[in-house]
Amino acid sequence: MNLFRLDASIRTEGSASRALADTAEQAWLAQHPGGVVTRRDLGVQPLPGDAWTALAGAVVNPSVPAPEEARELLDRLGAELLDADAFLFAVPMYNWNVPAQVKTWLDLILNHPRLGVHGDWPLRGKPAILTLSRGGGYGPSSPKEGWDHATPYLRRILADVFGLDLHLAEAELTHAFWDPNMESLRGLAEASMKTGHEQAAEHGLRVARLITA
Repeated sequence: MNLFRLDASIRTEGSASRALADTAEQAWLAQHPGGVVTRRDLGVQPLPGDAWTALAGAVVNPSVPAPEEARELLDRLGAELLDADAFLFAVPMYNWNVPAQVKTWLDLILNHPRLGVHGDWPLRGKPAILTLSRGGGYGPSSPKEGWDHATPYLRRILADVFGLDLHLAEAELTHAFWDPNMESLRGLAEASMKTGHEQAAEHGLRVARLITA
């Protein structure tokens, strides 16, 4: 069994999205102790933005083919997804949307001949977990309700475009753990984090069982 894990936080220590993903991964590995976890860490090793420019440019101007390096990169990114049985995406919200490195990765993947919008849906129905962290609160009646553009965008791409069977684990108010101006919200942050880890463990177990059924 092969679990593909994508991380995007620029923090390698203290990252809420990574911590939630760790919980999901541990639950998955408990069911598949011999399983393989294929990792891509966009927070540590972001992809070159000019690769997408070159690939997209070759689409609109076929007389100028994309460099071989860009095509090879796209092949590697596609193979990581095509070879996986299940998926784990760990994404923090930055500036009310997905991190730039995630957008670059998605833009590249959407250029893949099989995985893109004109492909043959090779990932359709495969189980996936999305662990999301948000520094503030964006729920109903909150001052910034509707400012979270990351969650609906990722749902649209991962579930609707790729066709993944998507399960969400999320935590809000994570900045309260270090921002003195949010100290009064720390109790709510702790409750949200606890719920997020419970969701992550539950989804890790469910996804593991789905691919053995």
